[in-house]
Amino acid sequence: MKLLNFLSVFLLPFVLFYILVYGLLQKKPIFELFIKGGKQGLHTVCELAPTIVGLLLAVGVFRSSGALDYLCSLLAPLGNLLQIPVAILPLSIIKMFSASGANGLLLDLFKTYGTDSYIGFTASILLSCTETLFYTLSVYFMSVGIKKTRWCVPAGVFLALLSLLVSTRIAGVYATGP
Repeated sequence: MKLLNFLSVFLLPFVLFYILVYGLLQKKPIFELFIKGGKQGLHTVCELAPTIVGLLLAVGVFRSSGALDYLCSLLAPLGNLLQIPVAILPLSIIKMFSASGANGLLLDLFKTYGTDSYIGFTASILLSCTETLFYTLSVYFMSVGIKKTRWCVPAGVFLALLSLLVSTRIAGVYATGP
């Protein structure tokens, strides 16, 4: 553990020093390139900000309007058929749009069911093996100018469903013991 702490403290200054020395040896205008990269980064942030704000607003409205609860009640029979706890369904839906919203739901599940419960363990595994699909697609695709997602959305939704199924099975093994 001490080695990891040493490396983490030493590595960042070493990388920065290496970049500085390499730039000097190549006779590059280091500060000008730094400023240029900073401007490009701010430009990217300005382009992506409306998308991020829109997604966060949509998730907030979706949760507070009761639409999430209604959608989960519609999906409950399918969840029961696949042996997916109904309490996990809102988490799996919100995770595709917002990681912070999913973390809020995770804390609610922990308060209700406990961290070591089947629901808590399933939720933890689920959040560890899924990505914020629509957030990631909108940010990454927009930043490089891709307008057609082709099979990315269906594949992402399929993988989210698959990760939901796998996380419930893994948690089931954990809950019943080895």
